[in-house]
Amino acid sequence: MGQSEQEQPPPSDPRLPPGQRLQRGWPVLHYGPVPRFKPLSWELQVFGATASAEKHSWGFEEFHALPRVTVRSDFHCVTRFSMLDNEWSGVAARTILELAPPAEQVTHVMVWAEFGYSANLTLADFAAETTVLATHHDGEPLTVEHGFPVRLVVPQLYAWKGPKWVRAVEYMRADRRGFWEERGYHNLADPWTEQRFSYQEEPGDGPLR
Repeated sequence: MGQSEQEQPPPSDPRLPPGQRLQRGWPVLHYGPVPRFKPLSWELQVFGATASAEKHSWGFEEFHALPRVTVRSDFHCVTRFSMLDNEWSGVAARTILELAPPAEQVTHVMVWAEFGYSANLTLADFAAETTVLATHHDGEPLTVEHGFPVRLVVPQLYAWKGPKWVRAVEYMRADRRGFWEERGYHNLADPWTEQRFSYQEEPGDGPLR
């Protein structure tokens, strides 16, 4: 005799990538300590292969005066939890690209955070419409444990590609591996094809080690 309708498990949400489970809370996960925020010395820098060959920077108040966007997207962690329908507010990555244009040869960016943490992205992923340098989550300012004052959100990739406590964006003419990519994580991090670990990489997925 089959299960009754009440006893059957609910269907999985089609927005969940393979191997992911729905998370009701927001776990705090990061490597290393939580940094102390110093508003007078904080700045966001853009450097590397800029179109002007010059560094660009915004102080804390200047950054918060930039045009803001609100996007709704899902959040997928490589540790296998997903949070659906998050509302993120902040500065669109596209705005940074407009204000500090990259040189024509740029293909990738390295996003730098406190304590030297880094994550590499293709320029296309950084320029995506839903990629945001977030200051708020679901209408509330980020807590320091979740990345205050700024964290990068790249919804189409696993969440390690979106560092907390972002401090700089480096424009690059060739790809380089970031912090976790150098430690065995996949260079591309597409959750829909479960690109979790570097041993899964195909030729062309990343720079030579």
